[in-house]
Amino acid sequence: MSSIISKIPSRSVAQSLFHRALCTATETRTQKLERIAEELIGLNKIERHDYVILFRHKMGLNRFGAAASAPAAQSPSAAGASAPAAAKEKTAFDVKLEKFEASAKLKVIKEIRSFTDLGLKEAKDLVEKTPAVVKKGVTKEEAEKIVAKLKEIGATVVLE
Repeated sequence: MSSIISKIPSRSVAQSLFHRALCTATETRTQKLERIAEELIGLNKIERHDYVILFRHKMGLNRFGAAASAPAAQSPSAAGASAPAAAKEKTAFDVKLEKFEASAKLKVIKEIRSFTDLGLKEAKDLVEKTPAVVKKGVTKEEAEKIVAKLKEIGATVVLE
């Protein structure tokens, strides 16, 4: 046991080696920071502005704080977990009329007029240029009601 202890350097030797390495690293780090600061001071106003934008981008920040997108260093499992959360957060939906039966054209026009403030001509034009978005930015509940009504009369509708 005493032979193992004798192979470990004394605490003062280890401390002095660590202290020297730390001092050398601190000096170079300080010199590097001073050099960067001098370069930043030497930039003109436009270059400083561009630098600030680039720095914020590299740090994952935008004008209002943390970026909305996930940082690049995030693990794949965490990125996969955040994707369904983003899908759940969607509150505004668009109702898109894909197609309809020719015999149900009048019913589709009447139904579109009932949940929009379009006139007869505008509703007819909208139906004729199918596929088209018939209602934008509605809640999920309202969108599902509209989809159900349009499907009842023979239209194919999609939520986006």
